[in-house]
Amino acid sequence: MRSKKTASRYTVELEQGTHSFEIVGYSLKKGIGSCQFIRSGTFTVGGYEWCIRFYPDGNGQKSTDFISVYLEFLSKNCEVKAAYDLRLVNLATGMLKSVYSETNLRVFKYGEISSFGPRYASFMRRTLLEEEASGYIKNDCLTIECALTVIVNESKVSNPTVVSEIKVPPSELSEHFGKLLVEEEGADVTFIVGKEKIAAHKIILATRSSVFKAELYGQMKEKRARSITVEDMQPDVFRDLLHFIYTDSLPDMEDLGDEDYYEIISLLLVAADRYAMDRMKLLCESILCKNLDVKTVATTLALADQHNCNSLKDVCVEFITRSDKMDAVVETEGYADLKRICPSVLVDVFEKASKLRRI
Repeated sequence: MRSKKTASRYTVELEQGTHSFEIVGYSLKKGIGSCQFIRSGTFTVGGYEWCIRFYPDGNGQKSTDFISVYLEFLSKNCEVKAAYDLRLVNLATGMLKSVYSETNLRVFKYGEISSFGPRYASFMRRTLLEEEASGYIKNDCLTIECALTVIVNESKVSNPTVVSEIKVPPSELSEHFGKLLVEEEGADVTFIVGKEKIAAHKIILATRSSVFKAELYGQMKEKRARSITVEDMQPDVFRDLLHFIYTDSLPDMEDLGDEDYYEIISLLLVAADRYAMDRMKLLCESILCKNLDVKTVATTLALADQHNCNSLKDVCVEFITRSDKMDAVVETEGYADLKRICPSVLVDVFEKASKLRRI
């Protein structure tokens, strides 16, 4: 099919820059008084001059328990559109912590309140900044970093032009492979799962899973077998596993209730881990992460610990320790199972909770 459309273009030229402001002898600057600041060297981004202001004792009476940090626009008799990100450097790890940012471009105008950003003084509570675990202060040094994006040129809209194009339909590969699985055409291996027989294609399974490859083409005893028994897995779960192998997507589950949906995703995570389907495993982790609640978090934590899902495990620990319903979590059946099956993981929970209480 041939179609015709018109197009025009509006272009904006941006310049990005980053300035690192190191404050040596941080403790010596404390106590200089509210509204007193030190200023970084002047740096240029987009042809305009900028600096970073640092108030060790806050900027104003309402911010005496905080440090205040600002980006300041210095180019006289000018205005410019810019976006910025003010962050602190963890000097123990080198990692950056974004504390305040304005991601939408806005006007900075010299001599007016808009020449500063942010527009509030409570940048970070001083106790948090100085806490040893935060890593922000090391050897009495503090590093503030500002990443800046500035518009340097806004071009006019170009005249419309006629563009001819040939529409390309979306890929039907997954649909075709899914049909191949359902219709069983050319299937050369049968899996016995429970009391059901499920046909598949060796080459597709081996291509997608290193475990199936070893099982079907390696030295394992199943190499020459046309039927293979799968233990400890429900037929529906195995079918959903094959569906993902053939189509790279999970089957439609909209008709399932919340509890059944949680259970099937948990079982699919176990199946994905068993057959080294890493993307499927991460997808299941992501779904469980988005559906965490008081009833499921302990069970999910045990599942994550048993199957090496470190990211999901961290999310569960964070949920439990930061939730105001921790007592309710402890009362769940899942927590009792967690304590029995994976008692060591509770150490992470208690250590995290202890750190939060000290903040």
